[in-house]
Amino acid sequence: MTTEPIPARRLASFYLAYYAALGAFSPYWSLFLKARGQDVAAISLLMSLWYGTRIVAPSSWSWLAARSAAPVHWLRIGCAIALASFVPFVLPLDFGGLFATMVVFCFAWNAVMPQFEALTLSHLGARSERYGTIRVWGSIGFIAVVAGFGVAFDHVAVTWLPWFMLPLFVGLVASSFANDYGPAAIAASGSGSDFRERLLRPEVLAFFAVTLLAQMSFGPYYTFFSIYLEQHGYRPSTLGAYWAIGVAAEIALFFASARIFGRWDARTVLLVALVSAALRWCVTALLPENVPVMVLAQATHALNFAALFAACMQLLARFFPGRMNGHAQGVFYGFSSGGGGVLGAWLAGALWHVDGGRTAFLAAGGIATLAAAICLGALRAGASREGRGPG
Repeated sequence: MTTEPIPARRLASFYLAYYAALGAFSPYWSLFLKARGQDVAAISLLMSLWYGTRIVAPSSWSWLAARSAAPVHWLRIGCAIALASFVPFVLPLDFGGLFATMVVFCFAWNAVMPQFEALTLSHLGARSERYGTIRVWGSIGFIAVVAGFGVAFDHVAVTWLPWFMLPLFVGLVASSFANDYGPAAIAASGSGSDFRERLLRPEVLAFFAVTLLAQMSFGPYYTFFSIYLEQHGYRPSTLGAYWAIGVAAEIALFFASARIFGRWDARTVLLVALVSAALRWCVTALLPENVPVMVLAQATHALNFAALFAACMQLLARFFPGRMNGHAQGVFYGFSSGGGGVLGAWLAGALWHVDGGRTAFLAAGGIATLAAAICLGALRAGASREGRGPG
C-alpha cells in the first residue's frame, strides 16, 4: 500500500478550487449581499447559514458515503449540487430566494471537503506527513483569489462576484471526477460498531473536545479581528497585510510539514499549536498597538492554524483508518469546525461590547489554554497506552 504512487497533482487541484472559492466567499459575499439590497440583519442571517449547515452537513453526508459501495459518488454529487445551487445567485433574487438558495448551496458545499480529506488520506496511508504539501495548494488558491478579486472590484461592481466564482465551482466538479479513493480506503473498511467503539475511546473523545475548544478560540479572530485593528488606528492597507502575513506563514508551514511530522509526533505538534494559540490571543488582547509583536503574533498562524490542522488530519487517520475516516471527517467538521465556529462567534459577540474586544481575546486565550491542558493530559496519556512516546 505504501508503494502506490500518490496522485498529488489531482488531489491538489481539488484543494486549489475549493479554497479559491472560499477565498472569494469569505471576504466578499457579505459585500455582494449588501450590493443586492440586503440590510445588516438580513446579511447576518444569511451568513449564519454557512456555520449552521456546517454542523449537520458533513456528518450526515459522510454517513451516507461511509455506507456506500462507491463513496466517491457522494463527493461528486455534493460538488454538482453546489455548482447547480450556486447558479441562481446570478439572478436578482429577493431575500426569500437568497435564503432558500443559500440553504441548499451551503449544505452541499460544506459536505464535500470532509469527504475529500478522507479521500486524500486514503492515498497517503502511512505517508500522512505529506498531507501538508498537498493541502498547501488550497492556501495558495485562497490568497490568490483574495488578492485578485480585491483588485478586480476596484474596477467592477461586486455584483459580478457570482459570475467570477462560477468557473471555480466548475473546476471543483471537474476535479471531483478526476479523483477517486486510494487503497487505504479498501484495506480497512470497518463496521458501524467499530466506528462507535473507536469514537468512544477516551483519547478520541479528548481529541474532539480539544478541536472544539481550538475552533472556539478563533471566534474573535474570524469575526472581529479587522474591526479590532481598525479600533486601534490601523489603516485598511495594514489590515490586509496582517491577514496576508497569517496566510503566508500558513503556506510556509504546509510546505515544511513533511519534515516536521517526520521528526515529531502529531500529538506533540498539536500541543505546541494550542500553546501558541493561547499566547497569540493574549498578545492580541494586551498589545494590539505594538506592531512588531502583532506581526509575530500573526506569524504564529503557521502553528495555531496550519500545524494544528495538519496534526488533526494525522490523528484522524490514526484513530479512524480506512473507510471509517470519511465518517470521522464528517464528525470532525460538524462538531469541531461547525459547532466550535458557532460557539466561538457567539462568545465573541457576547463579550465584544465589554471593552472593545480585549476581554473577548483574553477569553479566547483561556479557551486555548484549556484545550492545551486537555491535550497534555488525555492525548499524551493515550500515546503512553499505545506504547509509544508523544515526541
